[in-house]
Amino acid sequence: MKINRYIGYAGVVALLVMTTTTAFAQRFAYVDTEYILKHIPEYLSAQKQLDALSVQWQEEVDNRFAEIEKLYQSYQEDQVLLSEAMRRKREDEIVNREQEAREFQRQKFGFEGDLFQERVKLVKPIQDKVAAAIQRIAKDQGLDIVLDKGSEVTFLYANPNLDKSDAVITQLGYKPDPSLAEN
Repeated sequence: MKINRYIGYAGVVALLVMTTTTAFAQRFAYVDTEYILKHIPEYLSAQKQLDALSVQWQEEVDNRFAEIEKLYQSYQEDQVLLSEAMRRKREDEIVNREQEAREFQRQKFGFEGDLFQERVKLVKPIQDKVAAAIQRIAKDQGLDIVLDKGSEVTFLYANPNLDKSDAVITQLGYKPDPSLAEN
């Protein structure tokens, strides 16, 4: 009985060792998508377009709030001279303009707002091309896992030999530029 128990424990230990060895046999690599995207002219162009839209829309938001501030200051100056009905009318106008400005701001910059939609339209196809290139390299090189150095994965140490970013850039038809690396 004791021998069977020891053989059972030995079998479990052997299985654990084989499983652990198999787990360590996986091939890992990483890429830096931020570095890769810096090499793609379409991405840089898309970013410039998005930045210009953002600046334009922010100026519109700022102008709307500046107008509201002027209305409020004018109201403060005239408040003593206004009847109750006129005061309410001006207050309502200020409140309505402020709500409209906030709604405009939400439409442009809010979750799934116009800026988000433009980003999806301009950047997603480029990101899809990068993802496809990463998948091709992973299959060609027999990699099991490819991590993104730029995402929320924290690297305490990463062997530069595992970095496949330049291979992805080449796969996309561009020439890697080491001066763009952030190391």
